[in-house]
Amino acid sequence: MPGTQKFVILDRDGVINYDSADYIKTPEEWLPLDGSLEAIAALYRAGFKVAVITNQSGVGRGLLSEAALDQIHSKMLEAIGTAGGSIAGIYYCPHRPDEGCHCRKPATGMLMKLEEELGFPLAGTPLIGDTAADMELAQRVGARPILVRTGYGADASAKLCASVEVYPDLARAVAVLLAEPPI
Repeated sequence: MPGTQKFVILDRDGVINYDSADYIKTPEEWLPLDGSLEAIAALYRAGFKVAVITNQSGVGRGLLSEAALDQIHSKMLEAIGTAGGSIAGIYYCPHRPDEGCHCRKPATGMLMKLEEELGFPLAGTPLIGDTAADMELAQRVGARPILVRTGYGADASAKLCASVEVYPDLARAVAVLLAEPPI
C-alpha cells in the first residue's frame, strides 16, 4: 500500500464477539457477533492493520487459565482468517479490577505495549469499543473513540460526551471508516 499505513484498535468482548456476564471461558463460548468477522476482513482488504485489546479479568479471578484464553484467541483468529481478515496482535489484561495494574482499561499499559511492539501510532487511530472505559482510554492517548452499541455499548452511550462517535455495531463503524477519504 503506498503512503502511510492505516490502523484500527478493537475491543474484543461485545465488539467482535458476544459478551457474557459469566465471562467467555472456553472456545465454545466464543461466538462472533453478526458481521464482525466480515468487518475485520473489510478493514484488512482496505489496507488497515488491526489489533485487539481486551480486559480478561476471568484469568485473575481463576475462571479460566491463560492456556484457555489462548485457545479462545486461536479460535477467534481462525474465524477472522476464514473470513479473509487478519489481526496484527492481541493484547490482554488478566488482572482483576482491584489489583491496580497499569494495563487494565482505562489504564494505558496495553496500548503502550501495542504502540511499542507493532508501531501503531495512537494519536488519531480509531479505537472501537463498547464501554465507557474503552472511550476513556481512547481519549487518554489521543485515539479516536468509537462506541458500538453491541455488548455494553447501549448502556455506555448514555454516559458519554457528544464527541464520541456511536454506531450500532462493528460492521457499521467499519463502513463509515472505509467511506472516509484518505488522509
